[in-house]
Amino acid sequence: MASRHTCHKIEFRKSFGALFLPRKKSAAAAPQPQPAAAPQPVARAISIPPRLALPVALIFVAIAIARIVSTWHVFATTSDEPAHIACGLEYLASHTYRLETQHPPLARAMVALLPYLSGVRPRGKLSFQLEGWDLITYQNHPDLTLTRMRMGVLPFFVLACLVTFFWTRRAFGPTAAAIATALFTLIPTVLAHAGLATTDMALTACLGLAFLTLLRWAESPTTTRAAAAGVSCALAVLSKFTAIGFLPAAVVLALLAWYAVARPSTTHLVELAKERAAGAAVIAATACLAIWAAYFFSWNHGPAPEFFDGISVALRHNRNGHPAWLLGQQSDTGWWYYFPVALAAKTPLALLLLFFFGCALCWKNRARIEWLLPLAFALGILLPAMQANVNIGVRHVLPVYIAICILAALAVEELARKRPVIPALLVLWMAVSGALHHPDYIPYFNELVQGPPDQVLVDSDYDWGQDTKRLAVRLRQLGVKELNYGWLDSPDNHFLETYPGLPHITNVNPLKPVPGWTAIRPTLERIAQYGMQYRYPSVQPWYDYLTPKEHVGTIWLYYVAP
Repeated sequence: MASRHTCHKIEFRKSFGALFLPRKKSAAAAPQPQPAAAPQPVARAISIPPRLALPVALIFVAIAIARIVSTWHVFATTSDEPAHIACGLEYLASHTYRLETQHPPLARAMVALLPYLSGVRPRGKLSFQLEGWDLITYQNHPDLTLTRMRMGVLPFFVLACLVTFFWTRRAFGPTAAAIATALFTLIPTVLAHAGLATTDMALTACLGLAFLTLLRWAESPTTTRAAAAGVSCALAVLSKFTAIGFLPAAVVLALLAWYAVARPSTTHLVELAKERAAGAAVIAATACLAIWAAYFFSWNHGPAPEFFDGISVALRHNRNGHPAWLLGQQSDTGWWYYFPVALAAKTPLALLLLFFFGCALCWKNRARIEWLLPLAFALGILLPAMQANVNIGVRHVLPVYIAICILAALAVEELARKRPVIPALLVLWMAVSGALHHPDYIPYFNELVQGPPDQVLVDSDYDWGQDTKRLAVRLRQLGVKELNYGWLDSPDNHFLETYPGLPHITNVNPLKPVPGWTAIRPTLERIAQYGMQYRYPSVQPWYDYLTPKEHVGTIWLYYVAP
Protein backbone atom coordinates (compact mmCIF):
# COMPACT_ATOMS: atom_id res chain seq x y z
CA MET A 1 0.00 0.00 0.00
CA ALA A 2 2.84 2.41 0.71
CA SER A 3 3.99 2.24 -2.92
CA ARG A 4 0.50 2.96 -4.27
CA HIS A 5 0.16 5.88 -1.87
CA THR A 6 3.53 7.23 -3.05
CA CYS A 7 2.45 7.02 -6.69
CA HIS A 8 -0.79 8.84 -5.88
CA LYS A 9 1.17 11.64 -4.21
CA ILE A 10 3.51 12.00 -7.19
CA GLU A 11 0.57 12.14 -9.61
CA PHE A 12 -1.15 14.76 -7.47
CA ARG A 13 1.93 16.98 -7.36
CA LYS A 14 2.42 16.65 -11.13
CA SER A 15 -1.20 17.59 -11.77
CA PHE A 16 -0.84 20.65 -9.56
CA GLY A 17 2.36 21.66 -11.31
CA ALA A 18 0.47 23.77 -13.82
CA LEU A 19 -0.46 26.31 -11.16
CA PHE A 20 0.54 25.47 -7.63
CA LEU A 21 4.22 24.65 -8.17
CA PRO A 22 6.75 26.69 -10.14
CA ARG A 23 7.33 25.42 -13.63
CA LYS A 24 10.75 24.80 -15.12
CA LYS A 25 12.20 28.20 -16.08
CA SER A 26 13.92 29.21 -19.27
CA ALA A 27 17.61 30.07 -19.28
CA ALA A 28 16.83 33.79 -19.33
CA ALA A 29 14.61 33.61 -16.29
CA ALA A 30 15.97 34.63 -12.93
CA PRO A 31 16.56 31.78 -10.49
CA GLN A 32 13.61 31.17 -8.23
CA PRO A 33 13.52 29.73 -4.71
CA GLN A 34 12.07 26.27 -4.65
CA PRO A 35 9.63 24.94 -2.08
CA ALA A 36 11.02 22.64 0.52
CA ALA A 37 11.20 19.04 -0.56
CA ALA A 38 8.16 17.03 0.42
CA PRO A 39 8.82 14.53 3.21
CA GLN A 40 9.04 10.93 2.12
CA PRO A 41 5.85 8.92 2.58
CA VAL A 42 5.79 6.75 5.66
CA ALA A 43 4.10 3.45 6.33
CA ARG A 44 0.50 3.86 7.42
CA ALA A 45 -1.13 2.02 10.32
CA ILE A 46 -4.49 2.43 8.55
CA SER A 47 -4.72 1.45 4.90
CA ILE A 48 -7.84 1.05 2.76
CA PRO A 49 -7.38 -0.33 -0.77
CA PRO A 50 -8.28 2.29 -3.38
CA ARG A 51 -11.08 0.18 -4.83
CA LEU A 52 -12.72 -0.14 -1.40
CA ALA A 53 -12.40 3.45 -0.22
CA LEU A 54 -15.54 4.75 -1.94
CA PRO A 55 -17.72 1.77 -0.90
CA VAL A 56 -16.56 2.22 2.71
CA ALA A 57 -17.41 5.92 2.54
CA LEU A 58 -20.83 5.20 1.02
CA ILE A 59 -21.62 2.79 3.85
CA PHE A 60 -21.18 5.64 6.33
CA VAL A 61 -23.27 7.90 4.09
CA ALA A 62 -26.07 5.30 4.02
CA ILE A 63 -26.01 4.98 7.81
CA ALA A 64 -26.18 8.75 8.14
CA ILE A 65 -29.15 8.90 5.76
CA ALA A 66 -30.98 6.33 7.87
CA ARG A 67 -30.33 8.46 10.96
CA ILE A 68 -31.56 11.59 9.18
CA VAL A 69 -34.74 9.96 7.86
CA SER A 70 -35.58 8.64 11.32
CA THR A 71 -35.82 12.22 12.64
CA TRP A 72 -38.44 13.37 10.14
CA HIS A 73 -41.45 11.97 12.02
CA VAL A 74 -40.20 13.35 15.35
CA PHE A 75 -39.96 17.06 14.56
CA ALA A 76 -42.59 19.51 13.41
CA THR A 77 -41.83 22.31 10.99
CA THR A 78 -39.01 24.61 12.02
CA SER A 79 -39.41 28.36 11.70
CA ASP A 80 -38.01 28.67 8.16
CA GLU A 81 -39.45 25.61 6.42
CA PRO A 82 -42.91 27.02 5.53
CA ALA A 83 -41.29 29.98 3.77
CA HIS A 84 -39.03 27.72 1.71
CA ILE A 85 -41.81 25.54 0.32
CA ALA A 86 -43.94 28.61 -0.45
CA CYS A 87 -41.21 30.27 -2.51
CA GLY A 88 -40.07 27.02 -4.09
CA LEU A 89 -43.59 26.13 -5.18
CA GLU A 90 -44.12 29.56 -6.68
CA TYR A 91 -40.91 29.02 -8.63
CA LEU A 92 -41.91 25.59 -9.95
CA ALA A 93 -45.60 26.19 -10.61
CA SER A 94 -45.64 29.79 -11.79
CA HIS A 95 -42.08 30.26 -13.09
CA THR A 96 -41.89 33.46 -11.07
CA TYR A 97 -39.93 34.29 -7.93
CA ARG A 98 -41.43 37.24 -6.10
CA LEU A 99 -42.80 36.04 -2.74
CA GLU A 100 -39.44 36.46 -1.05
CA THR A 101 -36.14 36.94 -2.88
CA GLN A 102 -33.66 37.07 0.02
CA HIS A 103 -32.72 33.44 -0.65
CA PRO A 104 -32.04 32.19 -4.20
CA PRO A 105 -34.24 29.43 -5.66
CA LEU A 106 -32.10 26.27 -5.93
CA ALA A 107 -32.63 24.73 -2.50
CA ARG A 108 -36.21 25.99 -2.33
CA ALA A 109 -37.05 24.40 -5.67
CA MET A 110 -35.67 21.08 -4.43
CA VAL A 111 -37.73 21.39 -1.24
CA ALA A 112 -40.91 22.00 -3.25
CA LEU A 113 -40.22 19.48 -6.02
CA LEU A 114 -41.79 16.35 -4.52
CA PRO A 115 -44.83 18.19 -3.10
CA TYR A 116 -45.28 19.77 -6.55
CA LEU A 117 -45.08 16.37 -8.28
CA SER A 118 -47.65 15.02 -5.82
CA GLY A 119 -50.13 17.72 -6.81
CA VAL A 120 -49.54 20.58 -4.35
CA ARG A 121 -50.07 23.97 -5.97
CA PRO A 122 -49.81 27.61 -4.79
CA ARG A 123 -52.64 28.79 -2.54
CA GLY A 124 -52.40 32.52 -3.19
CA LYS A 125 -51.84 33.78 0.36
CA LEU A 126 -50.57 37.31 0.82
CA SER A 127 -47.30 36.48 2.64
CA PHE A 128 -44.79 33.71 2.06
CA GLN A 129 -45.05 32.51 5.68
CA LEU A 130 -48.86 32.18 5.54
CA GLU A 131 -48.59 30.58 2.11
CA GLY A 132 -46.12 28.02 3.40
CA TRP A 133 -48.20 27.07 6.40
CA ASP A 134 -51.29 26.73 4.23
CA LEU A 135 -49.45 24.52 1.75
CA ILE A 136 -48.31 22.19 4.54
CA THR A 137 -51.70 21.89 6.25
CA TYR A 138 -54.48 22.20 3.67
CA GLN A 139 -54.41 18.62 2.34
CA ASN A 140 -54.76 17.10 5.84
CA HIS A 141 -51.53 15.13 5.61
CA PRO A 142 -48.94 17.65 6.85
CA ASP A 143 -46.50 14.94 7.96
CA LEU A 144 -46.39 13.52 4.45
CA THR A 145 -45.92 16.95 2.88
CA LEU A 146 -43.15 17.76 5.35
CA THR A 147 -41.44 14.44 4.63
CA ARG A 148 -41.51 15.17 0.90
CA MET A 149 -40.06 18.62 1.54
CA ARG A 150 -37.18 17.24 3.59
CA MET A 151 -36.42 14.53 1.04
CA GLY A 152 -35.42 17.30 -1.34
CA VAL A 153 -32.41 18.15 0.83
CA LEU A 154 -30.94 14.63 0.96
CA PRO A 155 -29.24 14.93 -2.48
CA PHE A 156 -27.30 17.91 -1.18
CA PHE A 157 -26.12 15.90 1.82
CA VAL A 158 -24.92 13.11 -0.47
CA LEU A 159 -23.19 15.67 -2.71
CA ALA A 160 -21.43 17.23 0.30
CA CYS A 161 -20.17 13.78 1.33
CA LEU A 162 -18.90 13.09 -2.20
CA VAL A 163 -17.14 16.46 -2.35
CA THR A 164 -15.42 15.64 0.94
CA PHE A 165 -14.40 12.22 -0.37
CA PHE A 166 -13.05 13.24 -3.80
CA TRP A 167 -11.26 16.36 -2.56
CA THR A 168 -9.49 14.32 0.11
CA ARG A 169 -8.70 11.41 -2.19
CA ARG A 170 -7.10 13.55 -4.89
CA ALA A 171 -4.88 15.30 -2.33
CA PHE A 172 -4.18 12.71 0.37
CA GLY A 173 -5.20 9.29 -0.88
CA PRO A 174 -8.11 6.85 -0.51
CA THR A 175 -7.67 6.06 3.18
CA ALA A 176 -7.85 9.68 4.26
CA ALA A 177 -10.82 10.17 1.93
CA ALA A 178 -12.84 7.39 3.54
CA ILE A 179 -11.99 8.67 7.03
CA ALA A 180 -12.89 12.28 6.21
CA THR A 181 -16.25 11.23 4.76
CA ALA A 182 -17.01 9.05 7.76
CA LEU A 183 -16.23 11.92 10.15
CA PHE A 184 -18.47 14.26 8.15
CA THR A 185 -21.40 11.85 8.48
CA LEU A 186 -20.95 11.66 12.27
CA ILE A 187 -21.34 15.39 13.00
CA PRO A 188 -24.69 16.01 14.76
CA THR A 189 -25.02 19.55 13.40
CA VAL A 190 -24.55 18.27 9.84
CA LEU A 191 -27.16 15.57 10.41
CA ALA A 192 -29.53 18.15 11.89
CA HIS A 193 -29.53 20.46 8.90
CA ALA A 194 -29.40 17.63 6.38
CA GLY A 195 -32.78 16.61 7.83
CA LEU A 196 -34.55 19.96 7.41
CA ALA A 197 -36.13 21.59 4.37
CA THR A 198 -33.81 24.61 4.45
CA THR A 199 -30.97 26.09 2.41
CA ASP A 200 -27.90 25.39 4.55
CA MET A 201 -27.02 21.89 3.33
CA ALA A 202 -27.37 23.08 -0.27
CA LEU A 203 -24.81 25.80 0.42
CA THR A 204 -22.47 23.28 2.07
CA ALA A 205 -22.53 20.92 -0.90
CA CYS A 206 -22.44 23.48 -3.70
CA LEU A 207 -19.82 25.75 -2.14
CA GLY A 208 -17.51 22.76 -1.61
CA LEU A 209 -18.17 21.61 -5.17
CA ALA A 210 -17.39 25.07 -6.56
CA PHE A 211 -14.08 25.27 -4.71
CA LEU A 212 -13.09 21.76 -5.82
CA THR A 213 -13.93 22.38 -9.48
CA LEU A 214 -11.99 25.65 -9.41
CA LEU A 215 -8.96 23.73 -8.10
CA ARG A 216 -9.32 21.23 -10.92
CA TRP A 217 -9.48 24.02 -13.47
CA ALA A 218 -6.49 25.80 -11.90
CA GLU A 219 -4.28 22.74 -12.25
CA SER A 220 -5.46 22.02 -15.82
CA PRO A 221 -7.18 25.05 -17.40
CA THR A 222 -9.19 23.33 -20.11
CA THR A 223 -12.42 24.76 -21.49
CA THR A 224 -14.40 21.79 -20.20
CA ARG A 225 -13.13 22.27 -16.67
CA ALA A 226 -13.76 26.00 -16.89
CA ALA A 227 -17.38 25.40 -17.89
CA ALA A 228 -17.80 22.88 -15.05
CA ALA A 229 -16.35 25.39 -12.60
CA GLY A 230 -18.69 28.09 -13.89
CA VAL A 231 -21.76 25.90 -13.41
CA SER A 232 -20.58 24.90 -9.93
CA CYS A 233 -20.04 28.52 -8.95
CA ALA A 234 -23.55 29.32 -10.18
CA LEU A 235 -24.97 26.45 -8.09
CA ALA A 236 -23.21 27.81 -5.01
CA VAL A 237 -24.63 31.29 -5.54
CA LEU A 238 -28.09 29.85 -6.29
CA SER A 239 -27.96 27.94 -3.01
CA LYS A 240 -27.39 30.95 -0.77
CA PHE A 241 -26.19 34.49 -1.39
CA THR A 242 -23.47 34.18 1.26
CA ALA A 243 -21.55 32.18 -1.36
CA ILE A 244 -20.89 35.50 -3.11
CA GLY A 245 -18.71 36.45 -0.15
CA PHE A 246 -17.40 33.04 0.90
CA LEU A 247 -16.17 31.67 -2.44
CA PRO A 248 -14.04 34.67 -3.54
CA ALA A 249 -12.53 34.90 -0.05
CA ALA A 250 -11.60 31.21 -0.13
CA VAL A 251 -10.11 31.54 -3.62
CA VAL A 252 -8.05 34.60 -2.64
CA LEU A 253 -6.69 32.80 0.43
CA ALA A 254 -5.87 29.75 -1.69
CA LEU A 255 -3.95 31.95 -4.14
CA LEU A 256 -2.07 33.61 -1.28
CA ALA A 257 -1.16 30.17 0.06
CA TRP A 258 0.08 29.11 -3.38
CA TYR A 259 2.12 32.30 -3.68
CA ALA A 260 3.71 31.70 -0.26
CA VAL A 261 4.67 28.16 -1.30
CA ALA A 262 5.71 28.69 -4.92
CA ARG A 263 7.26 32.19 -4.73
CA PRO A 264 6.82 32.72 -8.48
CA SER A 265 8.51 35.49 -10.39
CA THR A 266 6.55 38.34 -11.92
CA THR A 267 7.19 36.85 -15.35
CA HIS A 268 5.79 33.51 -14.26
CA LEU A 269 2.71 35.19 -12.77
CA VAL A 270 2.06 36.99 -16.02
CA GLU A 271 2.41 33.72 -17.96
CA LEU A 272 -0.04 31.97 -15.66
CA ALA A 273 -2.51 34.83 -15.93
CA LYS A 274 -2.35 34.77 -19.73
CA GLU A 275 -2.82 31.02 -19.83
CA ARG A 276 -5.92 31.24 -17.67
CA ALA A 277 -7.50 34.48 -18.88
CA ALA A 278 -9.72 32.79 -21.46
CA GLY A 279 -10.73 30.09 -18.97
CA ALA A 280 -11.59 32.69 -16.35
CA ALA A 281 -13.82 34.41 -18.89
CA VAL A 282 -15.53 31.08 -19.62
CA ILE A 283 -16.10 30.54 -15.89
CA ALA A 284 -17.62 34.00 -15.45
CA ALA A 285 -19.77 33.76 -18.56
CA THR A 286 -20.99 30.26 -17.74
CA ALA A 287 -21.83 31.23 -14.16
CA CYS A 288 -23.73 34.35 -15.22
CA LEU A 289 -25.64 32.49 -17.91
CA ALA A 290 -26.55 29.65 -15.52
CA ILE A 291 -27.79 32.10 -12.88
CA TRP A 292 -29.88 33.98 -15.44
CA ALA A 293 -31.29 30.69 -16.73
CA ALA A 294 -32.24 29.72 -13.15
CA TYR A 295 -34.38 32.85 -13.04
CA PHE A 296 -36.06 31.87 -16.33
CA PHE A 297 -34.15 34.54 -18.26
CA SER A 298 -36.32 37.21 -16.64
CA TRP A 299 -35.74 40.83 -17.64
CA ASN A 300 -36.78 44.16 -16.16
CA HIS A 301 -34.37 46.99 -16.89
CA GLY A 302 -31.73 44.26 -16.87
CA PRO A 303 -31.35 40.48 -16.56
CA ALA A 304 -32.62 38.51 -13.54
CA PRO A 305 -34.05 41.40 -11.49
CA GLU A 306 -35.11 38.94 -8.74
CA PHE A 307 -31.48 37.93 -8.32
CA PHE A 308 -30.27 41.47 -7.73
CA ASP A 309 -33.29 42.29 -5.58
CA GLY A 310 -32.47 39.26 -3.43
CA ILE A 311 -28.89 40.43 -2.97
CA SER A 312 -30.18 43.88 -2.02
CA VAL A 313 -32.58 42.41 0.55
CA ALA A 314 -29.86 40.17 2.00
CA LEU A 315 -27.44 43.10 2.32
CA ARG A 316 -30.13 45.21 3.99
CA HIS A 317 -30.88 42.39 6.41
CA ASN A 318 -27.20 42.18 7.31
CA ARG A 319 -26.95 45.94 7.66
CA ASN A 320 -29.96 46.11 9.99
CA GLY A 321 -28.93 43.02 11.94
CA HIS A 322 -31.07 40.34 13.55
CA PRO A 323 -31.88 39.62 17.21
CA ALA A 324 -29.37 37.08 18.50
CA TRP A 325 -28.20 35.47 21.74
CA LEU A 326 -24.74 34.36 22.84
CA LEU A 327 -23.33 33.48 26.27
CA GLY A 328 -26.10 35.19 28.21
CA GLN A 329 -26.13 38.35 26.09
CA GLN A 330 -28.65 39.68 23.58
CA SER A 331 -27.69 41.76 20.56
CA ASP A 332 -29.32 42.94 17.35
CA THR A 333 -26.02 43.25 15.48
CA GLY A 334 -24.10 40.19 16.70
CA TRP A 335 -20.52 39.69 17.84
CA TRP A 336 -17.33 39.21 15.83
CA TYR A 337 -16.57 36.06 17.86
CA TYR A 338 -20.04 34.50 17.47
CA PHE A 339 -19.13 31.82 14.92
CA PRO A 340 -15.86 30.70 16.59
CA VAL A 341 -17.77 30.27 19.88
CA ALA A 342 -20.67 28.53 18.14
CA LEU A 343 -18.32 26.11 16.37
CA ALA A 344 -16.50 25.42 19.65
CA ALA A 345 -19.80 24.60 21.37
CA LYS A 346 -21.56 22.70 18.56
CA THR A 347 -18.69 20.61 17.15
CA PRO A 348 -17.95 17.23 18.77
CA LEU A 349 -15.01 17.75 21.10
CA ALA A 350 -13.14 14.75 19.70
CA LEU A 351 -13.41 16.24 16.20
CA LEU A 352 -12.09 19.57 17.46
CA LEU A 353 -9.05 17.84 18.97
CA LEU A 354 -8.36 16.01 15.72
CA PHE A 355 -8.83 19.23 13.75
CA PHE A 356 -6.32 21.15 15.88
CA PHE A 357 -3.79 18.36 15.46
CA GLY A 358 -4.50 18.46 11.71
CA CYS A 359 -3.77 22.22 11.73
CA ALA A 360 -0.43 21.47 13.37
CA LEU A 361 0.30 18.98 10.60
CA CYS A 362 -0.57 21.69 8.05
CA TRP A 363 2.02 23.96 9.59
CA LYS A 364 4.57 21.16 9.53
CA ASN A 365 3.81 20.52 5.84
CA ARG A 366 3.28 24.15 4.85
CA ALA A 367 5.67 23.79 1.91
CA ARG A 368 3.02 21.63 0.18
CA ILE A 369 0.05 23.54 -1.18
CA GLU A 370 -2.45 20.68 -0.83
CA TRP A 371 -2.11 20.88 2.96
CA LEU A 372 -3.02 24.58 2.99
CA LEU A 373 -6.09 24.48 0.77
CA PRO A 374 -8.55 23.11 3.38
CA LEU A 375 -7.48 25.91 5.74
CA ALA A 376 -7.96 28.47 2.98
CA PHE A 377 -11.47 27.14 2.36
CA ALA A 378 -12.41 27.20 6.06
CA LEU A 379 -10.99 30.69 6.66
CA GLY A 380 -12.61 31.97 3.48
CA ILE A 381 -15.96 31.13 5.08
CA LEU A 382 -15.22 32.00 8.69
CA LEU A 383 -13.53 35.39 8.25
CA PRO A 384 -16.33 37.02 6.20
CA ALA A 385 -18.95 35.46 8.48
CA MET A 386 -17.28 37.04 11.52
CA GLN A 387 -17.98 40.46 10.00
CA ALA A 388 -21.71 39.78 9.63
CA ASN A 389 -24.46 41.30 11.77
CA VAL A 390 -26.76 38.28 11.43
CA ASN A 391 -25.69 35.73 14.06
CA ILE A 392 -28.48 33.16 14.28
CA GLY A 393 -26.81 29.79 13.88
CA VAL A 394 -23.68 27.83 13.11
CA ARG A 395 -25.61 26.56 10.09
CA HIS A 396 -24.57 29.75 8.28
CA VAL A 397 -20.96 28.48 8.20
CA LEU A 398 -21.81 24.80 7.82
CA PRO A 399 -19.43 24.29 4.83
CA VAL A 400 -16.42 24.68 7.14
CA TYR A 401 -17.07 21.13 8.32
CA ILE A 402 -15.81 19.81 4.97
CA ALA A 403 -12.39 21.34 5.66
CA ILE A 404 -12.47 20.38 9.34
CA CYS A 405 -13.09 16.74 8.44
CA ILE A 406 -10.30 16.68 5.85
CA LEU A 407 -7.75 17.94 8.36
CA ALA A 408 -9.13 15.68 11.10
CA ALA A 409 -8.74 12.68 8.77
CA LEU A 410 -5.06 13.55 8.26
CA ALA A 411 -4.68 13.69 12.03
CA VAL A 412 -6.27 10.24 12.36
CA GLU A 413 -3.82 8.80 9.83
CA GLU A 414 -0.80 10.38 11.52
CA LEU A 415 -1.83 9.44 15.05
CA ALA A 416 -2.62 5.89 13.98
CA ARG A 417 0.95 5.51 12.76
CA LYS A 418 2.32 6.22 16.22
CA ARG A 419 -0.47 5.51 18.75
CA PRO A 420 -3.36 3.69 17.03
CA VAL A 421 -5.48 3.54 20.15
CA ILE A 422 -5.69 7.36 20.42
CA PRO A 423 -7.49 8.08 17.11
CA ALA A 424 -9.65 4.98 17.61
CA LEU A 425 -10.84 6.29 20.98
CA LEU A 426 -11.38 9.80 19.63
CA VAL A 427 -13.49 8.60 16.68
CA LEU A 428 -15.44 6.27 19.00
CA TRP A 429 -16.04 9.17 21.40
CA MET A 430 -17.32 11.29 18.54
CA ALA A 431 -19.64 8.58 17.25
CA VAL A 432 -21.06 7.77 20.69
CA SER A 433 -21.59 11.41 21.67
CA GLY A 434 -23.66 11.98 18.54
CA ALA A 435 -25.60 8.72 18.84
CA LEU A 436 -26.56 9.47 22.43
CA HIS A 437 -28.29 12.66 21.27
CA HIS A 438 -30.36 10.94 18.58
CA PRO A 439 -32.72 12.27 17.27
CA ASP A 440 -32.02 15.65 18.89
CA TYR A 441 -29.25 16.81 16.60
CA ILE A 442 -30.46 20.42 16.45
CA PRO A 443 -29.90 21.10 20.19
CA TYR A 444 -26.63 19.10 20.31
CA PHE A 445 -23.81 20.68 22.32
CA ASN A 446 -20.46 19.12 23.13
CA GLU A 447 -19.00 18.46 26.56
CA LEU A 448 -17.64 21.99 26.90
CA VAL A 449 -21.21 23.20 27.58
CA GLN A 450 -22.07 22.06 31.07
CA GLY A 451 -24.79 24.54 32.05
CA PRO A 452 -28.17 25.18 30.40
CA PRO A 453 -27.53 25.20 26.63
CA ASP A 454 -30.01 28.04 26.11
CA GLN A 455 -27.64 30.29 28.05
CA VAL A 456 -25.06 29.75 25.29
CA LEU A 457 -27.03 29.67 22.03
CA VAL A 458 -30.66 29.51 20.92
CA ASP A 459 -32.44 29.87 17.58
CA SER A 460 -31.43 27.25 14.99
CA ASP A 461 -28.66 25.98 17.29
CA TYR A 462 -31.13 24.92 19.98
CA ASP A 463 -34.81 25.82 19.68
CA TRP A 464 -36.05 26.39 16.12
CA GLY A 465 -39.66 25.43 16.81
CA GLN A 466 -38.96 21.77 16.08
CA ASP A 467 -40.49 20.45 19.33
CA THR A 468 -44.08 21.66 18.91
CA LYS A 469 -45.06 18.16 17.78
CA ARG A 470 -43.76 16.69 21.03
CA LEU A 471 -45.51 19.48 22.91
CA ALA A 472 -48.85 18.67 21.25
CA VAL A 473 -48.54 15.02 22.26
CA ARG A 474 -47.70 15.89 25.86
CA LEU A 475 -50.56 18.40 26.17
CA ARG A 476 -53.04 15.83 24.88
CA GLN A 477 -51.80 13.46 27.58
CA LEU A 478 -52.42 16.19 30.18
CA GLY A 479 -55.85 16.99 28.77
CA VAL A 480 -54.98 20.65 28.13
CA LYS A 481 -57.63 22.60 26.20
CA GLU A 482 -56.08 26.09 26.25
CA LEU A 483 -52.40 27.01 25.93
CA ASN A 484 -50.61 30.28 26.61
CA TYR A 485 -47.95 30.03 23.90
CA GLY A 486 -48.22 32.41 20.97
CA TRP A 487 -46.33 35.59 20.22
CA LEU A 488 -48.24 38.76 19.32
CA ASP A 489 -48.93 39.09 15.58
CA SER A 490 -47.33 35.72 14.84
CA PRO A 491 -48.79 34.16 11.67
CA ASP A 492 -48.08 30.68 13.04
CA ASN A 493 -50.63 30.47 15.87
CA HIS A 494 -53.68 29.41 13.87
CA PHE A 495 -51.77 26.82 11.85
CA LEU A 496 -50.10 25.33 14.93
CA GLU A 497 -53.56 24.40 16.16
CA THR A 498 -54.04 22.46 12.92
CA TYR A 499 -50.52 21.03 12.78
CA PRO A 500 -49.08 19.68 14.96
CA GLY A 501 -52.38 20.01 16.85
CA LEU A 502 -51.76 22.34 19.78
CA PRO A 503 -54.81 23.35 21.85
CA HIS A 504 -56.34 26.78 21.42
CA ILE A 505 -53.48 29.31 21.63
CA THR A 506 -53.42 32.64 23.42
CA ASN A 507 -50.46 35.00 23.22
CA VAL A 508 -47.91 35.15 26.02
CA ASN A 509 -47.82 38.42 27.97
CA PRO A 510 -44.46 38.48 29.79
CA LEU A 511 -45.86 40.88 32.40
CA LYS A 512 -49.15 39.09 33.10
CA PRO A 513 -49.36 35.43 34.13
CA VAL A 514 -52.34 33.47 32.87
CA PRO A 515 -53.91 30.64 34.90
CA GLY A 516 -53.32 27.23 33.37
CA TRP A 517 -50.57 25.98 31.09
CA THR A 518 -47.92 28.14 29.46
CA ALA A 519 -45.26 26.90 27.03
CA ILE A 520 -42.19 29.12 26.58
CA ARG A 521 -39.76 28.76 23.70
CA PRO A 522 -36.22 29.71 24.79
CA THR A 523 -35.52 31.43 21.46
CA LEU A 524 -38.48 33.80 21.77
CA GLU A 525 -37.59 34.48 25.39
CA ARG A 526 -33.84 34.97 25.00
CA ILE A 527 -33.80 37.15 21.91
CA ALA A 528 -36.95 39.23 22.47
CA GLN A 529 -38.59 38.40 25.84
CA TYR A 530 -41.88 37.86 24.02
CA GLY A 531 -42.05 41.48 22.93
CA MET A 532 -40.30 43.28 25.81
CA GLN A 533 -37.14 43.48 23.64
CA TYR A 534 -34.94 44.00 26.74
CA ARG A 535 -36.27 47.54 27.04
CA TYR A 536 -36.87 47.18 30.78
CA PRO A 537 -33.73 45.62 32.29
CA SER A 538 -35.08 45.91 35.84
CA VAL A 539 -38.30 44.04 34.95
CA GLN A 540 -38.27 40.26 34.62
CA PRO A 541 -40.98 38.24 32.87
CA TRP A 542 -43.28 36.52 35.31
CA TYR A 543 -42.16 33.02 34.31
CA ASP A 544 -38.60 33.79 35.39
CA TYR A 545 -39.87 33.57 38.98
CA LEU A 546 -41.25 30.07 38.47
CA THR A 547 -39.70 26.65 37.89
CA PRO A 548 -40.96 24.81 34.81
CA LYS A 549 -43.13 21.81 35.55
CA GLU A 550 -41.19 19.95 32.87
CA HIS A 551 -39.23 20.35 29.65
CA VAL A 552 -40.76 19.05 26.45
CA GLY A 553 -37.72 18.81 24.23
CA THR A 554 -36.36 22.35 24.30
CA ILE A 555 -39.67 23.96 25.39
CA TRP A 556 -40.34 25.03 28.99
CA LEU A 557 -43.78 24.04 30.26
CA TYR A 558 -45.26 25.99 33.20
CA TYR A 559 -48.47 25.66 35.17
CA VAL A 560 -50.12 28.55 37.03
CA ALA A 561 -52.87 27.62 39.45
CA PRO A 562 -56.24 29.41 39.02
